[in-house]
Amino acid sequence: MDINGTGTDIVTDSTRVHPSSAPPRCLLWFVAIALATVGTGCGSSEPEITPTTVDGDRILFERGADALAENSWIAARDYFVQVRDNYPQSDLRADARLGIADSFGGQGNTASYVSALAEYQDFLSLYPTHPRAAYAQFKLAMVHHQQMRPPERDQAWTRSAILQFELFIERYPDSELVGDARGYIREARDRLSESNFLIGRYYYRNKWWPGAVDRLREVLDSDPQFAGREPVYFYLASAFYNSLELEEALTMFQRLIEDFPETEFVQDATEAVADIETQLAANPAESPEPDEANDDDSATAPAPSFP
Repeated sequence: MDINGTGTDIVTDSTRVHPSSAPPRCLLWFVAIALATVGTGCGSSEPEITPTTVDGDRILFERGADALAENSWIAARDYFVQVRDNYPQSDLRADARLGIADSFGGQGNTASYVSALAEYQDFLSLYPTHPRAAYAQFKLAMVHHQQMRPPERDQAWTRSAILQFELFIERYPDSELVGDARGYIREARDRLSESNFLIGRYYYRNKWWPGAVDRLREVLDSDPQFAGREPVYFYLASAFYNSLELEEALTMFQRLIEDFPETEFVQDATEAVADIETQLAANPAESPEPDEANDDDSATAPAPSFP
């Protein structure tokens, strides 16, 4: 539409707003302020904490503790880091460092475990006499324990977990966590013994008797309380028997029958004992030598390969 022949098109369709119908500028300002206010109100309900806030360190620490209890690891760590970095004189700074370590440990992945170990070690270096030093050492040992591999895998973390828990018991014998530490040591030793047993059994099945004897005897020598001793006795006795070390074999078979009278191996063990006793009675002054086939089998150790 052309007004006064100026060629200025004010309104050409129904989708455009006529100047006379636009809201007043003051109304637009009012809406903008209202939206800003609503946006602020819908955000975090927690007021910002700065180093000048009264009891700011305690408020941040409590928020971190709450987040930690809810397994909100990153949020918890953020609060604890603020306490550590912004309040150098705070009595809560040491506990905040432990909170940071706990937040990493709680995440439970390889990278976070590395960070957790570093944080616990830093705490113990900075606060060796702190009332919570025992807790830090226990948690450090737990990080090792949490990374233990199945019996058929490398057992480096299992060995280090045992060492760290033993160090905890040595340093803090009066801690209420000593009982838990002993339980975790037992679990780790069982894992290590099971690993050695699997290797020994693998050697046995491949007829490499010296390797089988070494691994299986190591289980009994290093961990006489191993709950899985029953098959260890049997395979060790059988390895001795196949190596023609008859007296050693007899001792192991007899121990198996004595300690585990209901064992699934009882029939084989009983028959082996009878055969060994017959051979020893027939040749009391002679000690049988392994045959050439056994010598050939023991020349090279087969590499264990677990499914």
